[in-house]
Amino acid sequence: MPYTMTISEKRFSQTLNFFVLLIAVTIIFRKPCTWIIIAFAVFNLVFLKKLEYSKEAIKIGLVIASPLLLEMVMFWNNDSYALGLKSLEKSLSLLVFPLFIIGNYHRINFYKVLKSYCIATTSIVFLLFIRFVIVKPELIEKYLSGVDLWEMGYVFSNSFGIHAPALNMHLAFVAISNLFFLNKAIGQERSILKKGCLLLNFVISFFLVLFVNTRMALLSMLLGFGVVFMFQFYNEKNYKRIKKTILVVSVFSLIVFGFYVRKNTFMKEKYTTAMISHIDKIGKLDEIQHPEIEVYSSLVTRLSIWKSALELSVANLPFGVGASDSKVKLIEYFRETHQVFLAKYKFQTHNQFIDSLLKFGILGLLMVLVYMFNISYLGYKTRNAIIISFFILFFISNLTDDFLIRFDGIAFSGFWISIFSSYWLQVRNKLEPTL
Repeated sequence: MPYTMTISEKRFSQTLNFFVLLIAVTIIFRKPCTWIIIAFAVFNLVFLKKLEYSKEAIKIGLVIASPLLLEMVMFWNNDSYALGLKSLEKSLSLLVFPLFIIGNYHRINFYKVLKSYCIATTSIVFLLFIRFVIVKPELIEKYLSGVDLWEMGYVFSNSFGIHAPALNMHLAFVAISNLFFLNKAIGQERSILKKGCLLLNFVISFFLVLFVNTRMALLSMLLGFGVVFMFQFYNEKNYKRIKKTILVVSVFSLIVFGFYVRKNTFMKEKYTTAMISHIDKIGKLDEIQHPEIEVYSSLVTRLSIWKSALELSVANLPFGVGASDSKVKLIEYFRETHQVFLAKYKFQTHNQFIDSLLKFGILGLLMVLVYMFNISYLGYKTRNAIIISFFILFFISNLTDDFLIRFDGIAFSGFWISIFSSYWLQVRNKLEPTL
């Protein structure tokens, strides 16, 4: 008689949620996270009979896996099958997460995983910040002296192998979630120590977003704060306590923001003149003297890239240029249209909607819209501030970047949408977990 591995339901649920937490915390570290995802998949394959899928779960799982499924359907359109396979490999987590997270939806403890993730991620990135201060004192001294402030967040992020906008997208979500839990604690938690710890956690995460200092993440975080407070007003009648919460959060946020801006004189320039400089030079960046200094990260550069990518997309409708060829063909188009600066620095699309249109044509644009607005649907159905804030964050972030071509964007979105879907199924089936 063959041996069958057995495990108690309690132990299985604990192990499952531990795996889920490990994945959440390590997404900013690609290699460790990849191995944990593989181990997570193997664990679930061993206990395959424990998975359960309803019609709703299958539908939502297909939406989450849609970027991967579209790449498979459109694989024939790649000039290089090797590069096509490499692109597919990045999206495999979009199959693993809906299969094994939604398949165990009733076992996922949404709030416990989210809260533990926020505390762990805030702590890890803050320790990395302290390490950065100790290991790179010359850079900190340079930044405190007001030199090359534009590069500070990028150098810090690169010190542990992640792109600054991707890191700040994660940190913005953590800061919004920290505010959510702080709000709940002020109303429900009696322990002053626990309230103080949650407040400290929020303040540190807010500071880290400012330190990495990317525009879209900062905007999304502030909008997320607004959503959290709006839901608090809507769901609670104790307006005195709500005012107290907003006052406490605002005072500490302004202190951190004021201190940071005082030390970072580039903030004002970055969010005003530097962002909109040379806006009349769209598609004509080479007319600017030293564009790599003047407009490398400005809006006019993004608009010039988008203009070229849209022109190339329209020329290759209805099926696009293929997943493996989009960057190469975009750079070739820069050269053909005599845009030397863009060709020299080999800029990517930096807009997920245009990138999907360029790669897969009309189907690509439809896919990414369905993928994004599925998040808002889950937020609306669950009336959950965290999910609505995540939608705003991920949608805005992808207006100026293309996170569905990067592991940290693919895994980040696929993972949390699967968690949100599990929560929605729990609410739908009256299994909603408590805070």
